[in-house]
Amino acid sequence: MALDQSFVGRSYPPTDPYEVGREKIREFAEAVGDTNPAYLDPEAAKALGHSDVIAPPTFVFAITYKAAAQAVRDPQLGLDYSRVVHGDQKFAYTRPVRAGDRLTVVSTIEAIKSMAGNEILDIRGEVHDEAGEHVVTAWTKLVARGADSAEGEA
Repeated sequence: MALDQSFVGRSYPPTDPYEVGREKIREFAEAVGDTNPAYLDPEAAKALGHSDVIAPPTFVFAITYKAAAQAVRDPQLGLDYSRVVHGDQKFAYTRPVRAGDRLTVVSTIEAIKSMAGNEILDIRGEVHDEAGEHVVTAWTKLVARGADSAEGEA
């Protein structure tokens, strides 16, 4: 079933605030193998002009992807999530994410395309801090693979 094109431009309500913790940043940095001292040591981050440790650039994906679930799970959109693969991810930062930030995300469906039997969904996540200041914009591309015509045959 094709995705509902009328959803292009639809925005979803802001998420509840996500409080960024030092330990979460450290765990993420270790998980991705990035030992940059600004991610691990508050004093090293302060020496670089930050108020606290900062997060690696892809840290915010966990927050924006969870926010995109509002669109993905919208039953009226018609997305079969069991067929979805992650296609692409981009970020545009105004400033780094810091420990202590309380971030909210507004997700907007930017585009819906059909290509080679697949449905492609582009979602933009605008991330703001508690003061309402922009921190980062994240773009997520999801691909809903088309049903294989031989599926279910023996």
